Amino acid sequence: MKALVYGGPGSKSWETVDDPGIQDSSDAVVRILTTTICGTDLHILHGDVASCEPGTIFGHEGVAEVVEVGAGVKNFAKGDRVIVSCITKCGSCSFCQAGHPDHCQSNDAGIGWILGHRINGTLAEYVRIPHADFSMHKVPEGVTDEQAVFLSDSLPTGFEVGVIAGGVKPGDVVAVVGTGAVGLASVLTAGLYGASRVIGIDTNDFRLRKAKEFGATDTFNANDKDLKEKVFALTDGLGVDVAIEAVGYPETLQRAISLARPRGRVANIGVHGTPVEFPMEALWIQNLNVSMGLVDATSTATLLKMVASGRIASEKMGTHTFTLNDIDNAWDTFQNATKEEALKVVLKA
Repeated sequence: MKALVYGGPGSKSWETVDDPGIQDSSDAVVRILTTTICGTDLHILHGDVASCEPGTIFGHEGVAEVVEVGAGVKNFAKGDRVIVSCITKCGSCSFCQAGHPDHCQSNDAGIGWILGHRINGTLAEYVRIPHADFSMHKVPEGVTDEQAVFLSDSLPTGFEVGVIAGGVKPGDVVAVVGTGAVGLASVLTAGLYGASRVIGIDTNDFRLRKAKEFGATDTFNANDKDLKEKVFALTDGLGVDVAIEAVGYPETLQRAISLARPRGRVANIGVHGTPVEFPMEALWIQNLNVSMGLVDATSTATLLKMVASGRIASEKMGTHTFTLNDIDNAWDTFQNATKEEALKVVLKA
């Protein structure tokens, strides 16, 4: 089969590799129908994720057709159309039982994110899915691949690590720093929890226009020298209740912190590849609550119902479509998102 292989920092190649097979009775092998590239894949290529070894196939998102299941798989059969979750979970360890499969202890290093990280991922024609019964979701009739693919990671991440971890509640004012795909997922879902105002902040005017389409009530360019004053003017001069950082740069985290009111919450979604200074000496007296971490993807089933009902238009995240064999052009488009006016690229088999 063909797959996109990580060759070490700065190196990737679309090449022929061995087809995957069943290794454990709980495995499934699936054929990728639709997939996408994540910002985390860019971080891997840049060398920011040292735990990903050269030779690993990129990718952790996709809609696929089941082609083979192990003897222990009970919930899926050959021919099923499924969402491949970015989190692989056993369903039985203490972390899975507690609803935190991001630290599934049955996986290598006790991490739920193994696809495209610790084992071969979804930017390929076929993929082996460990713990298949707990790591895939059937796609209902009427939900397209283009809608379903963003339920692998982007929507659950923006919702869980941004909105839920940030403690968004009815009436809150929320600022989302970085309105790429994951930031827009936070914009899209903050309203579900009753946010009265959602402020989108980015340096990219295209993304700011998209933020309005996704439900932002206000948008500001991050380069505006009066940004803080303008945001505070919308919040009784105190700052926002919840600031969500969705980029992964030191300066964007600092910006999010600067916009939070006393006893506000800061939810960091971005994957940081370099150390970030945290000015504890100046911030402790503000009683800020700061959260960060990896998605659990436990909200996928709920979000899928909302997509199926038309409540969430997840397909709006996809701005460019390519064939899987054209993955180099898809990668270049996603990597140059500002120039290309791209959010997420959709790759079809």
